[in-house]
Amino acid sequence: MKLFRIMVLIATGVCLWSPAVTAEKAPEKDFSDWLENLRVEAAAAGISQETLETALATVKAPLPRVIALDRSQPEFTQSLEEYVAARANKKRIDGGREVMANYPTWLGRIEREYGVQRRFLVALWGIESNYGTNIGGLPVLQSLATLAYDGRRADYFRRELINALHILDDGHIPLELLNGSWAGAMGQCQFMPSSYRRFAVDATGEGRIDIWTTVPDVLASMANYLARAGWKDDQTWGRPVKLPKKFDTSLAGLDKRLPLSRWQALGVRRSDGSALPRRGDLRASLILPDGPGGPAYLVYDNFRALLSWNRSSAFAVAVGTLADRIKTR
Repeated sequence: MKLFRIMVLIATGVCLWSPAVTAEKAPEKDFSDWLENLRVEAAAAGISQETLETALATVKAPLPRVIALDRSQPEFTQSLEEYVAARANKKRIDGGREVMANYPTWLGRIEREYGVQRRFLVALWGIESNYGTNIGGLPVLQSLATLAYDGRRADYFRRELINALHILDDGHIPLELLNGSWAGAMGQCQFMPSSYRRFAVDATGEGRIDIWTTVPDVLASMANYLARAGWKDDQTWGRPVKLPKKFDTSLAGLDKRLPLSRWQALGVRRSDGSALPRRGDLRASLILPDGPGGPAYLVYDNFRALLSWNRSSAFAVAVGTLADRIKTR
């Protein structure tokens, strides 16, 4: 199978890959000097000396494991079919339906407040952390320091590290519990520190935003993120489609939008061969994540909202597919 080509910007811990950089490349500056420079910058950003002394004392030499994981992300090593199958599987579907049954009140409240359908929140939760069972066990500060020092996306991870220090300084979580993914993504919704500070919500009104152990905060934070990314509750994400023979693939791409009625006239059909929805004025883009001959999808504005979370077409397709399968019985 062809590996699909995607560009992935950090939203929740996924990075751009550069073939010119290898895991063996060592940053030139001595780590202790680098860390001292960071301390000065963080203090200028308003982090208290007490937090700096306590938190930075836990940051040691860069972790080779983090660098290795950064170079082998699944978006770069799996086909679309493999990627989606691994995430929208029966276990995740069953887990999502169980979540829907266990949290109807909170899901309903959050759905009404933020205008994001509950099945998408549940699917996103499932893919990010398997419904809170896999939030990562690496120290966030150490991971972020490793990636900032590594040099590949140094400025980005340096900012995230200072945001993480702000979270500690604000008392949202104790240092010993600030664990997450290799990329520094945190909690059950796998927010990067900057996303936490912008979008995380205290849904329970307890005075502390807890995306690590408080499910309402997790769900509301995800909904707030998607709502502010332009989510539309009267639309779905998209759908797999079949293309006619000799279809003009130059029409594919997120930069092109046509009404559904036009796609219908061009011979595009649902994956089962039936007609497209009759909302002829709804504009959609055709994407071919694996290139011509691979799977085809018509996607709407909500697909773009998912891409703002993680700029991987595979990720957005997986979330949408899991949401559809959770809903369908």
